[in-house]
Amino acid sequence: MDYRAFSSDVASSRPYLMRFARLQLRNDVWAEDAVAETLLAALEKPESFGGKSSLTTWLVGILKYKIIDCIRANKNEIARSVDGDEDAELEDSLFASDGHFRDSPEWLNPEQSLSAKQFLEVMNVCIAEMPPTMGRVFLMREWMEFDTSEICEALQISSANVWVLLHRARLRLRECLSLRWFCADEAAIAR
Repeated sequence: MDYRAFSSDVASSRPYLMRFARLQLRNDVWAEDAVAETLLAALEKPESFGGKSSLTTWLVGILKYKIIDCIRANKNEIARSVDGDEDAELEDSLFASDGHFRDSPEWLNPEQSLSAKQFLEVMNVCIAEMPPTMGRVFLMREWMEFDTSEICEALQISSANVWVLLHRARLRLRECLSLRWFCADEAAIAR
C-alpha cells in the first residue's frame, strides 16, 4: 500500500466527514475532535482498510463510533430544548382531517434514487435544515442505530418525545425530499 497516496485520500475526505459530524453533533469543537480522532485512527492503522468498501464509507464507519462516544461523553451538555408546536402547520398541510396524506407523491424507483450520490447530498441538506434536536434524534436512531433508551439518556428526553421527534423528522424529510429530489426528478423527466 502506498502510504502517501492513502494519507492524501484520507485527508481529502475531511470536509465530508466534518459536514457529517457537525450535522450530528451540532458543536464545531466536538465535530472537529471526532473527525481528528477518525483521521488519526485511519492513519495509524492503514492496513485496517481492506478495500471492501470505498475509503469514505470506511472513514464514516469509524466516525460513527467516534460520534457515539462523543455523545455519550457529553450527554449532560447536549442541548435539551425541543419546541413542541413548531410542526403543527406542517402536519396540517400534509394530512387531511381523516389522518391520511392529502397528496401522495409519485416518487421514482427508490432503488435508483438511493444509489445516486446527489440523493444523499439532498438528504443531508434536508436533515441539516431540521431543528437541532430533531435532526440529532433522527440520525441517532436511523443512522447510528441507537435504541430509544440510549437516545433518551443521551439527550435527557422522554421516550414519547423521541417518538414524536422521529415522526416529525420523517414528515419533514418526506416533504423536503419531495420538493428537492422527487419533484426535481419529475421536472427533469418532463423535459
